[in-house]
Amino acid sequence: ERLPTYQLAERVPDTLSIERSALESLVRWYCREAGVRNLQKKIDKITRLLSLQVVAEEEGAELTDKSSRKSESWTVSSDNLHEYVGKPIFTSDRLYEKDPLPHGIVMGLAWTSMGGSALYIETQGITRGLDSDGKRRGGGTLKTTGQMGDVMKESTQIAYTVARARLADIDPTNSYFDDTDIHMHVPEGATPKDGPSAGVTMVTAMLSLATDKPIKSDLAMTGEVSLTGKVLAVGGIKEKTMAARRAGIKTIVLPEDCRRDWDELPEYLKDGLDIQFASDYSSVYDVAFGR
Repeated sequence: ERLPTYQLAERVPDTLSIERSALESLVRWYCREAGVRNLQKKIDKITRLLSLQVVAEEEGAELTDKSSRKSESWTVSSDNLHEYVGKPIFTSDRLYEKDPLPHGIVMGLAWTSMGGSALYIETQGITRGLDSDGKRRGGGTLKTTGQMGDVMKESTQIAYTVARARLADIDPTNSYFDDTDIHMHVPEGATPKDGPSAGVTMVTAMLSLATDKPIKSDLAMTGEVSLTGKVLAVGGIKEKTMAARRAGIKTIVLPEDCRRDWDELPEYLKDGLDIQFASDYSSVYDVAFGR
């Protein structure tokens, strides 16, 4: 649908405009919440500052450094948008650009008040030295950080048990979890996180460490896992799919019980995405590490 045209008032420079790239940047980096109220506020802020600059130049008034025009052009684009609305609130859709991801790191998907967002699960192994008897000083413990809520902390313990059980099935000779302490972290530690939707991501991150196999950077997953490895349904599928598209994800693993939620999404959200449904963690493992 064609947008309505607008007319410039008298004595306003003919070149004054807000480019489409500026509006797209506003939506992506400043105004991710549902609705357009905050977007309207940002646009109003831009037009007020432009009006001030036009009047100031016409009357020869001197503006503060913050309000003065920095560029020669009267066009607001994505390149100079920060001069009118400040630094972006959101700076990146991906914490890791490298493909594959470093071992022990997997992208999950989370629902937030701003819609969906990427939720990385990071794990690191800590191998202790030997004591005087030649035995390891540590191993077999899990430490978590990242301001997780009680529900998410319980998910980490379940995921740890599932990961140990799956490793025993995959490679009975692998004693990684017995010899190594695991530190699991969810980045952006200042942001509280909770909810039961990262179980499969946590299991995959720990198995990536234990098997020394990296995960593709264009793979994301969401779903809770039971103690026996069942993949349980989660909410916010629409928001999480939008977050995955924004981050350039090509393959998403969803719980089988969320198939109907996926089917109800509009085609423009589903287009180009490879969706893998899982009812048991073994299916998630096949997608993440290859059959």
